[in-house]
Amino acid sequence: MTLTELRYIVTLAQERHFGRAAERCFVSQPTLSVAVKKLEEELEVALFERSKSTVQVTPLGEKIVEQAQRVLEQSSAIKELATAGRDQLASPLRIGAIYTIGPYLFPHLVPELLRAAPQMPLYIEEGFTGNLRRKLRNGELDAIIVALPFTETDVVTKRLYDEDFEILMPADHPWSNRKSIAKERLLDERLLLLGEGHCFRDQILEACPAISQKLNNPSNTLTAEGGSLETIRHMVASGLGVTVLPKSAIGTSHYENGLLTSRPFDDPPGRTVAIAWRASFPRPRAIDAVTDAIARCRTAEQDAETP
Repeated sequence: MTLTELRYIVTLAQERHFGRAAERCFVSQPTLSVAVKKLEEELEVALFERSKSTVQVTPLGEKIVEQAQRVLEQSSAIKELATAGRDQLASPLRIGAIYTIGPYLFPHLVPELLRAAPQMPLYIEEGFTGNLRRKLRNGELDAIIVALPFTETDVVTKRLYDEDFEILMPADHPWSNRKSIAKERLLDERLLLLGEGHCFRDQILEACPAISQKLNNPSNTLTAEGGSLETIRHMVASGLGVTVLPKSAIGTSHYENGLLTSRPFDDPPGRTVAIAWRASFPRPRAIDAVTDAIARCRTAEQDAETP
């Protein structure tokens, strides 16, 4: 039994497909298939049920794969401990962020961190909170940036910053004459929302529960299923409706002057952004480098907004 074989069965259990698992492990499909079969013969148990169309993990295989994942995590921790003993900033950091944070934070964070820790490049991934949670827990990511609340066993979280939500609208919208907008006024407009699965959508509905009652009325509410904030912003620019965005994603400067504008709420809803990492992660200085860089990015952004 080798660590390589354990990595093969963990990947195969995740992909449920020999070809995709082999591609992720950077080996040929026959190589992976032979190794998995060899391990099954050594253990004298079937880990997978195979058919022409799919691969299923057996009940006993599920338990063995879970243990294999823990062994791989401990093996990785040994390597990271050795690296940490030399220089905690000397190797790449694998960091993820939810879709409504990553595209607006990373363009500022990457150059700032490159100046502060040039020997520690970032491996970057964006995804839904649930997927990032799983990858953090499995050791595929070292840290993730999410919106609170976020709880996970043996995971540490640290608040990074608070961010208000604002209303984005066409520049000629009647609301552009107002200094701020009441949340209840959203019920009078065609509101563009992200699709289900995005935590930012849930935060908007939580801030204004009455919106949920409109979602079943397509004549009033248009939902961009599976979309992105960029797509939503383009739809607002085209005149389809208004939307609510985090302040960092407003992006009115991306369009010609006079096309889009934004207004704050009377009582602004918002979110708290945090970074999360495994309590056992052996490179705390790497996490500190990221949090310090984000703090500098936020300070620079606030200074730029000050007249």
